[in-house]
Amino acid sequence: MIRSELIQKIADENPHLYQRDVERIVNTIFEEVTGAMSRGDRVELRGFGAFSVKKRDARIGRNPRTGETVHVEEKHVPFFKTGKLLRDRLNGKA
Repeated sequence: MIRSELIQKIADENPHLYQRDVERIVNTIFEEVTGAMSRGDRVELRGFGAFSVKKRDARIGRNPRTGETVHVEEKHVPFFKTGKLLRDRLNGKA
């Protein structure tokens, strides 16, 4: 599902809301999650999962095409851990 499909589904299920308002709400949620993660905070949505940021240390990598070694800088990557409710639902337990 992409963002526009999510907005359309929410708008269809809530006919009392204008689509532009639903779009503003969804965008605000994503902006808040992104902002919190960029500050290094953890974002937890109970029953769904938790978003956090993990640090990957600098390392020496290898270019697979040429075989030469390259320096890979330290970086921060997003990480998502599913919540128990979502995990159980995906495995047919709920």
